[in-house]
Amino acid sequence: MTTGPDQATSPGPLADLVVVDLSTTLPGAQASQFLADCGADVIMVEPPGGSDLRDLAGWPGLLRGKRSVTLDVHADDDLATLRALLSSADVLITTMRPNSAARLGLTPQTLAEKYPRLVWASITGWGSTGPWKDYKGWEGLVMAKTGVMFEKRQLTTRPGPAFVSTPYASFGASQAAVHGILAALIERMSSGCGQAVESNLVTGMGSMDPYNWFYEMVLERYPDAFSPMDVAYDDEGRPQAYLIYALLIAATADGRWMQFAQTAPRLMQAWLTELDLVGELADPKWAGFPMLPTAELRTEFWEMMLERVGARSFEEWQQVFETNHDISAEAFRTPDEALDHPQVVADGRVVTVDNPGIGPVRQPSTLIHADGKPLVPPRPAPLPGQHDDEVRAALAALASAAAAADPEREELPLRGVTILEFGTMFAGPYGATLLGDLGARVIKIEPIEGDNIRNLVAFPEAGGAKVLQGKESVAVDLSKPAGLELVYELVKRSDIVLQCFRGAAAERAQIDEATLKTINPDIVYLSTPGYGITGPYASRPAYAPSIGAATGLSAIDGRDAINPPGDGDALRAGARTLHAAGAVPAVQSDGIAALGVASAMLVGLYAKRQGVELSNMVTTMLGTVHQALISYNTSYEGRPEIATADAQFFGLGALYRMYRAGAGWVFLAAPLPSEWEALAKALSPYADLAADARFATPEARSENDAALAEVLTHVFATKGQQQWEDELTPLDVGCVAVLERNSESALQSDPFFEAGYSVEAVSPIFEEHRRLAPLTRFSRSRTKADAGCTIGRHTRPVLREIGLAAERIDELLELGVIACDD
Repeated sequence: MTTGPDQATSPGPLADLVVVDLSTTLPGAQASQFLADCGADVIMVEPPGGSDLRDLAGWPGLLRGKRSVTLDVHADDDLATLRALLSSADVLITTMRPNSAARLGLTPQTLAEKYPRLVWASITGWGSTGPWKDYKGWEGLVMAKTGVMFEKRQLTTRPGPAFVSTPYASFGASQAAVHGILAALIERMSSGCGQAVESNLVTGMGSMDPYNWFYEMVLERYPDAFSPMDVAYDDEGRPQAYLIYALLIAATADGRWMQFAQTAPRLMQAWLTELDLVGELADPKWAGFPMLPTAELRTEFWEMMLERVGARSFEEWQQVFETNHDISAEAFRTPDEALDHPQVVADGRVVTVDNPGIGPVRQPSTLIHADGKPLVPPRPAPLPGQHDDEVRAALAALASAAAAADPEREELPLRGVTILEFGTMFAGPYGATLLGDLGARVIKIEPIEGDNIRNLVAFPEAGGAKVLQGKESVAVDLSKPAGLELVYELVKRSDIVLQCFRGAAAERAQIDEATLKTINPDIVYLSTPGYGITGPYASRPAYAPSIGAATGLSAIDGRDAINPPGDGDALRAGARTLHAAGAVPAVQSDGIAALGVASAMLVGLYAKRQGVELSNMVTTMLGTVHQALISYNTSYEGRPEIATADAQFFGLGALYRMYRAGAGWVFLAAPLPSEWEALAKALSPYADLAADARFATPEARSENDAALAEVLTHVFATKGQQQWEDELTPLDVGCVAVLERNSESALQSDPFFEAGYSVEAVSPIFEEHRRLAPLTRFSRSRTKADAGCTIGRHTRPVLREIGLAAERIDELLELGVIACDD
């Protein structure tokens, strides 16, 4: 699909919105890109000389569909133009630290007075309150201080944490901002007033983990319950986790890395049969497989599997997948190669846009598709200041904004919205969880035995506790007509239906869009499968490691580990690195996909309330991860080289990397030329960086990067990690201690709880506990932070609500149509 500036485009569901984008970093740009992809008129404010975002290799995809106006917001005339823009806008997006925003007069109070209908989304690294609010908001600082670099330490064979390249926290914060923007706009429809909403990289990152939060809680509370297994491989590179076999990473005879995903018992049996290993299990030494008792046994079986996979070529394995549908695997791809994936091509989720000054630009399509195509065909990115004249002319013709109504205060922004959820595991259902935090009522239709995610962790309900937060569980057997009748009654009372099944499974279950819209024509219906509704991979299960391999995410985090292994040692090391790249639960494809699901539901709801009908609305796990990686997978002739981690996974260069301190590690983030002076001054008692000719200019520092890293290595070795953080951050230098603790444990610890990144909740299983805070804060509306629920906990009250008598409920229970936990 090729689009150009003259191609006719549909207006899109957000076509009535004007968005002023003052952001200068990735999360803000991704938030406004999403809104532009849905049809909003995004006016990108760039400083003279252009935005720093244009230094990103993927800027043509990231800035697509926007208009550009040049303003120096520190000059009086241009600041007056900005204020005029805000008077006519619906949304403002910024990525400034709180103090910087306040200097421009951007505070919730002043905006409420001057622009009462404006929704202001502030995206920061650390939030607007708490002890770290004035820290620099670089992704690397957040990933270091919250423990993610520690969790990803098996990216490298050296001791210590490892640099994480994929911008998980930025995407999380961007979508959390989208959730806040759309929820505030929906609330504005009734109150008449806008408000400030804010998201941050810390909770944006925290949203990614599907289950490890409660695993860490169980370990803390019951240290003798079971042995912790933080990493998949021990220090000698030997397997520790039994999932290594189900999620095997192996190379074919011709050097192609494959990610297998045989997680169900039936699939594992088929897998072992294909590898001719079923007979091997008759040997008593393998008793208990896959839970083998010693590292030697685990390694021996692992190496047998590696050998059997490596005995066949990539083409031979492709033939296996075509003939044996119980076995599937994804080839590890680079981000560019990922857009050639057969499902991506079949779904039309790759586009080429003719961009002025560059030519054809290949990039992922929009996150949401409707009726099998993008909501708005992707449009070119603007040149700097391309729309100066037309924007200024339009402002001159505008009348002043209308006064706002007197708002109700402290209400949930999605109050009165009901979501009916059909789905299992994490990627789709957690999207509904996020909207529950904003006030939506979420009724989860579970099978009688419950969602499989409840049993994912070897402790009752720990696997599903996070994804079930704030939901009502109604356990119904959909295969029975009486069960379907109950569900249909709930459809009549719902605003949104979310279904997460593969391929045509929803149609077979008679809960597809066409069927449900005959019952309630006004519902917003979103399908969110792993791969797609139709196409060559539509019927395949999607797992986070598989999607990580297919999209290039694992290749980004794993650097050059997808290169063909040269020998057995390289094979084993590569498998370990690629596992850390795509399967560490803290940050992975499941979390990325869930955030996109929440955004899509809100777009559908906003459109419905504006009278815009969206049919066959689909997000996929595959497509959403492509969106998160748009700064990597946008390609065109002359694209500059994309920075990659060094071979030891310290970071991207001397000024954006980890250093070993006198005790522990620090992460330094000072990559911009404007940050050099503060860094040199702060370190002047230890090294005269300012006087060193090798580092006098940005170009010189780039040419002498290794020498600069060596100097800084010696400097940081002189003090402990916390001493450096305490000394440098008050001097406005980005430097934090690298936390060597799992992030899910860290975020529920006292310092992060007191900073507001986690909050208290009460669960029927875990009683009083801490959970991740809602991802978005509002200046006027409120959020809620409920806990999870047991299977069928709400079956009786919900069925009574739709008119069933107690006798009928008991009868359905006796017949096995429903299950109750009462």
